[in-house]
Amino acid sequence: MPKARRIASSDKTSPGSSVKGAGDAAGRVRTGDGPGNRRMPMRPLREPDRGDFAGFGGLAGLLNPLWCYHGFVVAVLALSVFGVIMVFSSSSVDMVARGYAPWKQAMSQGVYCVGGFLCALGLSRCGARLYRKVGGAAVFAAMFLQFLTLTPLGIDVDGNRGWIGIRGVITFQPAELIKLSLCIWLPGALQLAAKRFRREGWKAYIVPGGVYASSLGLVLLGKDLGTAMIIVFIGVVAFMISGFPLKYMAMLAGALSVLVLVLVITSSNRLKRVFAAYSCSDTDTQVTLCFQSVHARYALSSGGLLGVGLGNSREKWNYLPAAHNDFIFAIIGEETGFVGTMIVVLLFVTIGWCLLVVALQIKDRYVSMVLMCVMIWIVGQALVNIGVVVGLFPVLGVPMPFVSAGGSSMLMCLSAAGVAVGMMRSQPQIKAETRRS
Repeated sequence: MPKARRIASSDKTSPGSSVKGAGDAAGRVRTGDGPGNRRMPMRPLREPDRGDFAGFGGLAGLLNPLWCYHGFVVAVLALSVFGVIMVFSSSSVDMVARGYAPWKQAMSQGVYCVGGFLCALGLSRCGARLYRKVGGAAVFAAMFLQFLTLTPLGIDVDGNRGWIGIRGVITFQPAELIKLSLCIWLPGALQLAAKRFRREGWKAYIVPGGVYASSLGLVLLGKDLGTAMIIVFIGVVAFMISGFPLKYMAMLAGALSVLVLVLVITSSNRLKRVFAAYSCSDTDTQVTLCFQSVHARYALSSGGLLGVGLGNSREKWNYLPAAHNDFIFAIIGEETGFVGTMIVVLLFVTIGWCLLVVALQIKDRYVSMVLMCVMIWIVGQALVNIGVVVGLFPVLGVPMPFVSAGGSSMLMCLSAAGVAVGMMRSQPQIKAETRRS
């Protein structure tokens, strides 16, 4: 039989039809036809994973991680800007009465706000690995600063010795730094303790438990029960979601309850605040401990649905103490009404929901725990502040995050938001979106 004619490479063939690895115009890959090669079905080239949001239509959009990411940022920005406006409105009369310019407190708050945004921007660029490394150093630095409040360097404000600095010039509240550092360090420490628990038993929790208890104790020594309550919230959530044994958790909860009860009973001032919160009527304005709570309710009730208008509050005319600090929510209710207060509440709900949704979708347990701790700090503190204003809780001296006047609170809350943004970027869809931008 005649020999088969070899087909030379110069013979007419369709371009790329027999070249291994060549692709067609549609971007599909086909294998070569040479010896030992099998023709494989043509498949489209895979695009980089940029997140598929087809399943997040309608109400399911509330679970969209990308929407939660942007929603969190927008809510923080809105509250911070609105806070500067309300600080100006609620503090102007008090500033004039003290001989200052009416915008002095608002200008100071604006400076802290800008500084907080810069801190948040820098911290948002850091990853979870860096926070794991520096968390321990941050906690001990915060504890050292808190210890300084108990020395002659400390400053006493309304019976709470929780500030350091120069009175009238610059002051700093280290307890705010303790909140942030615990949110960063405690989850990682508890993760390691949970792994060692099988081998060492309860001894594995000696270090994280001891450091946490020391931080809480230093704050309590300064008689700041409100801040200590927020630190308790952070610790309880961190221990619960880290896999801490339930029987030890119950013992810890019981011990904390007894501690709070003892602190209240042994302090006549705290005991009077508790009784005043639940026994004062609207006619008890002459009673010193009832004065603040009653006038806070006056402000809320006089606001009605839409409020009396920005700047038109009557309670800020030296009727309501701490109108621009712990009781700023009352002025918000008076000047913007029920609608304004509900918008503020909705913004805090948005912050909590967004952090919770992203935390549940991230595979890294450390990142998830950090987001949960930041959530309980920000949202829990806001709820406590609102509860004090409406009379559900006794006066605790807890500011509203992002809104109340106070440099330490503003700087640390915005820094916590920056840490949360950096952690949220480890979620795949958010990571892909932020890389493109």
